Amino acid sequence: MRGVHVTGPGRVEVTLTPTYTGCPAIEAMSSDIERALHDHGVPDVSVVTVLTPPGPPTTSARRDGASSPSSASPRRARRAPAGGPVPLTLAIRCPHCGSTDTELLSRFSSTACKALRRCTACREPFDHFKEL
Repeated sequence: MRGVHVTGPGRVEVTLTPTYTGCPAIEAMSSDIERALHDHGVPDVSVVTVLTPPGPPTTSARRDGASSPSSASPRRARRAPAGGPVPLTLAIRCPHCGSTDTELLSRFSSTACKALRRCTACREPFDHFKEL
């Protein structure tokens, strides 16, 4: 996430920069951001993809000296000061039954930017775009 700007009452613009051009997760990330902000009472949300300057490589990519996408730690909610940013905890929802009770099976799946997860409610496995 490159930036978050309040552009007016009930209006927020979020800028995203993918770790590499053509990242297939950008649409899923944009949708998740819009949904989270709508759920917290922001009626007008605009998510803009900005390709320059390039996004930073992920933690393990920096460690390995590469720029390929990789897994990152789950985001944790933090208590925000009054009138400050809204803390978010992004749950991974099963695409089959909608449950958020899921588990990681493998950090790697059909592509480098996806992880293999399983829903513990319906027991179905599914690919999920990794957090960057």
